[in-house]
Amino acid sequence: MKIEEIVKILKAKEIFIPEEIKDFDIEYAGASDLMSDVLAFSRENMFLITGLASPQTITTAAVIGAKGIIFARGKEIPNKVIEIAKEFEITLISTKLSMLMVCVVLHNSGIKDAMGTERELE
Repeated sequence: MKIEEIVKILKAKEIFIPEEIKDFDIEYAGASDLMSDVLAFSRENMFLITGLASPQTITTAAVIGAKGIIFARGKEIPNKVIEIAKEFEITLISTKLSMLMVCVVLHNSGIKDAMGTERELE
C-alpha cells in the first residue's frame, strides 16, 4: 500500500514524507509504545505505529530500517522529532485514531503484521 493511501484511509495528517519513498509499497506494520519490543519484532521497510512522540522513536525506526511512523491518538510531534526524522528520511504521519483502530484499519486494508502473529489465528 502506498503512503498516500495510508494517509487517506487513516484520515491522517502528513507531517513529513521523503520524496524518494512516496511511491514505496508498505507491506508490514507493527504497533508498540515500547521501543524494546519494536526492536524485537521489526521488519525492514515496515511502518511503526505508536503514541510515543520522542527522538528515541525516530532513532529506533532508523535502526530497524522502518520507512515511517504513524503516531496514534492525535499526538503533537515536537519540532526536534521532525528534524531527526528528516535527517533519517523517515516518514511521519499523525492520526487521531487509537493504536487499536490504526491496526484494524491497516490490517483490513491488507497490511500484514510485522510479527507474523496472524498465523496464530489459523
